[in-house]
Amino acid sequence: MDSKSKDPLHGITLQKIVETLVDYYGFDTLGELIPIKCFISNPSVKSSLTFLRKTDWARKKVEDLYIKSLPKFS
Repeated sequence: MDSKSKDPLHGITLQKIVETLVDYYGFDTLGELIPIKCFISNPSVKSSLTFLRKTDWARKKVEDLYIKSLPKFS
């Protein structure tokens, strides 16, 4: 029986998700795709993580974009 998780986010930290998206898109494009202040105004991975850990709806948008973008990363 295969016990591997079907969840594409399984075992991936929020920091890894944000860093991967920033590396791929850059903050400018990320701010256009997900218009939240932490990506637009003086963005950094650290400030984004602080905001996303406290804000479920924003974290969901970031996770959804990550899942949608997975084929582009490989």
